[in-house]
Amino acid sequence: MTSLADFRRETRAWLEANCPPEMRQPIKDDSDRCWGGRKWTFKSEAQRLWLERMAERGWTAPTWPREYGGGGLSAAEASILASEMRALGCRSPLDSFGIWMLGPALLKYGTEEQKREYLPKIVRGEIRWCQGYSEPNSGSDLASLSTRAEDAGDHFIVNGQKIWTSYANHADWIFCLVRTDTGAKKHTGISFLLFDMESPGVSTRPIVLISGKSPFCETFFDNVRVPKANLVGELNRGWDVAKYLLTHERNMISSIGDRGAAPALGIMAAERIGLDAEGRLDDSVLRARIAQFEVDEAAFRLAIRRFDEQRRAGIEVNPAYSSALKYYGSELNKRRNELLMSIGGAAWLEWEGERSEEGARARDWLRSKANSIEGGTSEIQLNIISKRILGLPGA
Repeated sequence: MTSLADFRRETRAWLEANCPPEMRQPIKDDSDRCWGGRKWTFKSEAQRLWLERMAERGWTAPTWPREYGGGGLSAAEASILASEMRALGCRSPLDSFGIWMLGPALLKYGTEEQKREYLPKIVRGEIRWCQGYSEPNSGSDLASLSTRAEDAGDHFIVNGQKIWTSYANHADWIFCLVRTDTGAKKHTGISFLLFDMESPGVSTRPIVLISGKSPFCETFFDNVRVPKANLVGELNRGWDVAKYLLTHERNMISSIGDRGAAPALGIMAAERIGLDAEGRLDDSVLRARIAQFEVDEAAFRLAIRRFDEQRRAGIEVNPAYSSALKYYGSELNKRRNELLMSIGGAAWLEWEGERSEEGARARDWLRSKANSIEGGTSEIQLNIISKRILGLPGA
């Protein structure tokens, strides 16, 4: 049996030999991320090769069982892989809602046929997924959703609308909450369906944001036929699947508070502002703000690691803890972007032009504001923390 020390050495050697140099550079914009799927066009041969090599080992989903294409790693081994990738500056080979959200739900609630059909394709980056949860009148109160799926024998007929569907216009498939029993209480009578975004009756419309970027869409369903084999979990018990998936979505959103391989703020500030005679950042106020941020960032990374290791070890963790991570990660990322704008000054407020890479910093700063809305607003997360973790009266 390979020791963890041996695994670390072997992993480091493999990454050094197989991660292309281009995939060790900091991500500059969304095109540097690999989302995979039928419509995906690789930005470079290096990006394609990196995904292929990591997927072959199952390391795009390192802790998933090997029988479904995953890496079969233990929690300790997965932690070592992540730390070695950070040390080498490796980019994630695949960004995927299938890995972050749907996959864990399928492992828990999916049939054996569903696991074998979808999980290996997710690992290889062959399907790009989007999430059909929020509706125009059902955001934080998600259980009030009204999109309906009517029983039509061997299939459902789906009608309704979703909103804030991230990357729906680029996705191949959607995992979607629908109401299958209109007479039941709102948390019951909901089912969890999977269907192809190219199904007749599915259409999308991008939502234009102030940042100029538009990852969000309105998504419309007009008499969409969905095979009953695509029902995940029990009929009318989709809320169980949804709650489980929401914890993974919030963990995913919280991870944006971890800069990963991005340059440290102190280094970026030193390069732009300069150092004083004692070798410190030549702005005492900004220096203190960055120092506090980097302490908080390190503590947050350790909190995520502890949560992941407890979950993988089968230790029961308060489900509401994901709300704490989501809240803190969202706020941390907003702080990071505020500090970046302080470092860059007026030059980084530029909205367009080659010098600013079409206003990349300013657009990212504005986009970060949405972190405290998506996946449940910060106010809702604080309510959950107050009630389910702190046990405050009247919460």
